Amino acid sequence: MSATTAIRWVEACAVEDIDAEDVIRFDHEGRTFAIYRAPDGRFHATDGLCTHERVHLADGLVMGSIIECPKHNGRFDYTTGRAKGAPVCVDLATYPVRIDGDTVLIGLG
Repeated sequence: MSATTAIRWVEACAVEDIDAEDVIRFDHEGRTFAIYRAPDGRFHATDGLCTHERVHLADGLVMGSIIECPKHNGRFDYTTGRAKGAPVCVDLATYPVRIDGDTVLIGLG
């Protein structure tokens, strides 16, 4: 994101909506995102569809900082978006996250 692109913060969910080491789906303006809560309590956000066959990642399994796609078991590091296991080879886009009170917001450019 360039310095001239303003971040627009969008309410995604309540903090209590996501347990530690879990993921939920968030749809906004025709796009799907995945919101994660790491075991240490920090929140992260990525595109919500696997880059391999566009399956919803929120239906997958979270293990530490890894999300495993439910269809072909491809894996991504949701903290960086990096593809970590076949058959996925294209990284996920990631988005900044902040907490405002009890609300999780993601930053969209």
